Amino acid sequence: MTRITVAKGDGIGPEIMDATLMIIKAAGAKLEIDEIEVGEKVYLAGNTAGISDEAWETIRRNKIFLKAPITTPQGGGYKSLNVTTRKTLGLFANVRPCKSLHPFISTKHPNMDLVIIRENEEDLYAGIEHQQTDEVVQCLKLISRPGCEKIVTYAFEYARKYGRKKVTCFTKDNIMKQTDGLFHKVFDEIAAKYPEIENEHWIIDIGAAKMADTPEAFDVIVMPNLYGDVLSDVAAQITGSVGLAGSSNIGHDHAMFEAIHGSAPRRAGQNLANPSGLLQGAILMLQHIGQSEIAEKVQNAWLKTMEDGIHTYDIFKEGVSTQKVGTKEFAEAVIANLGQEPKTLKKVELKNSGLINIPRHVRAPRAKKELVGVDVFVHWEGTDPKKIAEELQKMNNDNLKLSMITNRGVKVWPQGFEETFCTDHWRCRYSAVEGATPSKKDILEVLAKAEEVGVDTIKTENLYLFDGVRGYSLGQGQ
Repeated sequence: MTRITVAKGDGIGPEIMDATLMIIKAAGAKLEIDEIEVGEKVYLAGNTAGISDEAWETIRRNKIFLKAPITTPQGGGYKSLNVTTRKTLGLFANVRPCKSLHPFISTKHPNMDLVIIRENEEDLYAGIEHQQTDEVVQCLKLISRPGCEKIVTYAFEYARKYGRKKVTCFTKDNIMKQTDGLFHKVFDEIAAKYPEIENEHWIIDIGAAKMADTPEAFDVIVMPNLYGDVLSDVAAQITGSVGLAGSSNIGHDHAMFEAIHGSAPRRAGQNLANPSGLLQGAILMLQHIGQSEIAEKVQNAWLKTMEDGIHTYDIFKEGVSTQKVGTKEFAEAVIANLGQEPKTLKKVELKNSGLINIPRHVRAPRAKKELVGVDVFVHWEGTDPKKIAEELQKMNNDNLKLSMITNRGVKVWPQGFEETFCTDHWRCRYSAVEGATPSKKDILEVLAKAEEVGVDTIKTENLYLFDGVRGYSLGQGQ
């Protein structure tokens, strides 16, 4: 018997959760359930997190969380509870199986059967944003070696456990050489430990095009957070419907299971919603907690129901579907099929399920870190880089001197092009004078001189070599 936490959520959430629980209980799932309230009601009661301390304690105690979709109110500074839960509990892996149900659900990709494994904690989803000038805002893209190692290792362990033959990595490291470059580098390092599993890397743009056109070319795809968020929805949709997809969010100690769709408040309370996405999440949960026989029974009954053409309104199609049913009636049809198997669709065998254990990160010895300069970001409303360079060179000292100015990443001084459009946001690079060893005192001196000459500095980024390797990007055109 496993004790889990359940949240029925908002909109269609209570209906599809009731249907899901009805099905898995009828199949014999061995569960004890603690229900909590999260989402819209909690937000509107004045809790900007959307969850109470008591609810957090229940989730942390039980470690397994089955959650229906919730509504995050617009405006008011409300934070997404989904993102908060994933990051707070260290749920580093988001797993989304995407398999077509041809010919019973319309799709252009009848042979599609892939799994997207998305990094869940960092990347641009750190949500660290600042307005720096009148014209420019920034969002910090954070990629860590521990984050990369965890998600890539999980992808290969998942492939090994479930008999998948290939793991593909998607990044944009031809442009983001430091951040996405680290993800690709770690992928190559870890892939070498799994010689029995084919591995490959695609640049995200052409990889996404290939996935949308020929998804059967892929098996397991692993990628950073933002790319994974976008492409997992694309993958789910091209199987036939986002509404049929569930996902798991896996950490070392906790796990959360959900549908990938939203709360659809316009359909709430009408007995119309399709519970399949949340049911798929519950099936992933049963696999995770070791109740694979129950998961297999439910999945095969669901496939049989889909094959029988008993469909909710969202996937009902004349000539393919045989009966249009509501949420509750769909659940009853799945229950009636428990113990049966599909005839056309491939039946599932889930004996090889349970936890995938990933080693916890062990920090490597610290690299030799050598300060070689500083990027000073400046708010300046002029448009001629030569004029701002005259002021910036007044900030040189014995160990640091102005070596480059960029605007939105493009080098505009020295030897910039007058055709380059410039905003009011300038990156001004001060590099070590040949033979000098700059210190942070030199950086402070540069900033102090900026105040003296009236240069509006808005942030700095120190430039380092790590074990002799450059740890910062060059300017575009440098």
